[in-house]
Amino acid sequence: QVQLVESGGGLVQAGASLRLSCAASGRNFISYAMGWFRQAPGKEREFLAVTRWSSGSIYYADYADSVKGRFTISRDNARNTVYLQMSSLKPEDTAIYYCAADESAYTITQGEYKYRGQGTQVTVSS
Repeated sequence: QVQLVESGGGLVQAGASLRLSCAASGRNFISYAMGWFRQAPGKEREFLAVTRWSSGSIYYADYADSVKGRFTISRDNARNTVYLQMSSLKPEDTAIYYCAADESAYTITQGEYKYRGQGTQVTVSS
């Protein structure tokens, strides 16, 4: 069982940066692929980014085209935490942002997951 708690959301102006954090409790954090989604009112859940351990100290990361180059996912296994660094924020980035965990990074890229947090609201004003 993995519990996920997001933090770091808030109200920012367009063009600003924000870093979201997701603290995980439970065992074997390093073995899980960790990802971020968002959902805006009236819209479907949107995959944003995923990271998983590849080999040695190398971690694989993948991003949705809509955020590639603006968002960066990273993880600190010593702290059981995954981050989403967001820059050049736009009003259309306004949504609830969710952290997710699954054994498979591919599953997360397809919009599914085994565990999900409660979300943190990000609002970008124009």
